[in-house]
Amino acid sequence: MTTPPSFDAIVLGAGAAGMLCAASAGQRGRRVLLVDHNRAAGAKILISGGGRCNFTNLGTAPERFLSANRHFAKSALSRYTPADFLALVERHGIAWHKKTLGQLFCDGSARQIVAMLHDECARGGVEMALGAPIGAVEHGDGLFRVTLDGRTVAAPSLVIATGGPSIPKLGASGFAYDLARRFGLKVIEPRPALVPLTLGAEETLFRTLSGVAAPVIASAGKARFAEAALFTHRGLSGPAILQVSSYWRHGERIGVDFVPGRAPGWLREAKRANPRATLRSTLARELPERLAETLADRLALGGELANLRDQALAEAEAALADWHFHPNGTEGFAKAEVTVGGISTAELSSQTMAAKRVPGLYAIGEAVDVTGWLGGYNFQWAWASGWAAAQAL
Repeated sequence: MTTPPSFDAIVLGAGAAGMLCAASAGQRGRRVLLVDHNRAAGAKILISGGGRCNFTNLGTAPERFLSANRHFAKSALSRYTPADFLALVERHGIAWHKKTLGQLFCDGSARQIVAMLHDECARGGVEMALGAPIGAVEHGDGLFRVTLDGRTVAAPSLVIATGGPSIPKLGASGFAYDLARRFGLKVIEPRPALVPLTLGAEETLFRTLSGVAAPVIASAGKARFAEAALFTHRGLSGPAILQVSSYWRHGERIGVDFVPGRAPGWLREAKRANPRATLRSTLARELPERLAETLADRLALGGELANLRDQALAEAEAALADWHFHPNGTEGFAKAEVTVGGISTAELSSQTMAAKRVPGLYAIGEAVDVTGWLGGYNFQWAWASGWAAAQAL
């Protein structure tokens, strides 16, 4: 017996991408069911931005996203921009402010963004099935059939919006990848991104600096980010480190410039200006004292600057400008804000997010192999990819 379609589209995952997609499709007159195994929608939204939701970034550009296909995100990002989402925020009367580097936050609470998305879904007549574990997902006769709590719902379109495995305590998992593979879609190896890095025993000295932060330029390969780095009891964190973690691969080194903006020769000038100073006291004028002490100890240049050769000071400058750390890993998906990798963009249309080989199947948001920088970029990808899919449903 053929199951009649219950809806025009079923959206699996009531996160940022899923909610905006469902709302947009519903407002286009589609009958939409939004499903999530969590009892409340928008779990990741609620904890983002320190509870104030860094909901987009004015600097959004395709080159600020990682993907096996660096061109894939261009279409969706160009058609649903930060200005479009900001207009929605303002229509709902949500006060916001801009922080550094183009980041936009709610003045109040991230709950306002979740409430806004709920309101938008209601406007579109979206039916919600929250706290509903997803059972079997089958496809045949032009319909997707999803089993929820013993009942089966069907629709000609199915949207995978269940995200990646980052922050599993919120219920995140690799469900999207398992489902994609079941339909024959390729998955790019997922790994933690925007995640603290851990240091091994040979760098234990730096782990004693837990809680110390400093403005730096961190690099991994060709990627460079000028923000703060934070030492932790396990290794390195802070915005600059989280950014390079998305580019870092196991076994590679990262570089940290502890004296950004200092021109070559600055230590030799310090020697001439204050020959009785030590390297430690000189660094302490640039950096937190505990960090200055640790770096000076590692450089092993004791005594007054007057007694140190210019060549030794030049070598110290070079080391400070590109200090090599060799992380032995990351703090994993438990601490990762997002996931690099996911459903291969080669399987999807960049215009509609539809699977090329499975009619009616779509994938959006973090489930897809598109990962943004820290600072609201991943939310903008969620909004843009969700909106793009909704226009095709």
